[in-house]
Amino acid sequence: MSGFSGDWLSAREPVDLRARNATVRDAFLTHLAVRKGSDPTRPLVLLDLGAGTGATLRALAPHIAAPQAWRLAEHDPALIARARALIGEEQTHIEIVEADLAAGVPEALLEGVDGVTTSAFLDLVSAGWVSAFARQLAARRLPFLAMLTYDGRLSLDPADPLDESIREAMNAHQRGDKGFGAALGPQAPDLTREVFQEVGFRVVEGPSDWEAEPDEEAFQSMLVDGWVEAARDMAADMAIDADALSRWHERRRGEIAARALVTRVGHRDLAALPV
Repeated sequence: MSGFSGDWLSAREPVDLRARNATVRDAFLTHLAVRKGSDPTRPLVLLDLGAGTGATLRALAPHIAAPQAWRLAEHDPALIARARALIGEEQTHIEIVEADLAAGVPEALLEGVDGVTTSAFLDLVSAGWVSAFARQLAARRLPFLAMLTYDGRLSLDPADPLDESIREAMNAHQRGDKGFGAALGPQAPDLTREVFQEVGFRVVEGPSDWEAEPDEEAFQSMLVDGWVEAARDMAADMAIDADALSRWHERRRGEIAARALVTRVGHRDLAALPV
């Protein structure tokens, strides 16, 4: 499984928080409230896949009125350590589990769970992975909330003639194997919707686009650096000139330093609800 640095996850968290789709979130939480019933003492138990440092928990927990218990599944020991430091040992209702999800979600993780969440994860997995996972949730009639799934759209303001080549290279790179087989990349939102509808779920979805403002320099720098790295990896296949790419990178870093760049990245949020 491919991982992400804790610094990158920290830089993107406020951008993620703005982008998360409230309508999709509330559809999931309303379904959970009905599922839970009227017992005020029983906590909602939520499983978060690819939990990183716990950003999904931090984003959702304030919107849940009921008592809640979380199970965070993450494979990277460094991110687990960072999550523990951020969450604190006194939070006994939060369980952090080291789990490699490359072969699928272990059934043991789903035991006693009321719902499953994930953020920025489905574009990393394969079509077969999503299909098997949807069947697991259908068998247990568990609702699912998938947030911040990349959909292939990138734009920068001001625009540059090389932007489209960068976007195409990034999307090609996203389809590479991230440890789960050939990744869905920008196909993930559409395929996930189709797969969950095929197994009988009602799907609510909506945009959750990043819009990075000029003063978010650290985030934009990491983002642009990552795009350039991906484009270099794909340069031979995409016919991108290395010198032109370096000049593009230099221009964009200059715009970031001058607080003159706005970056938008397309994502989708999806709630899959058993009917």
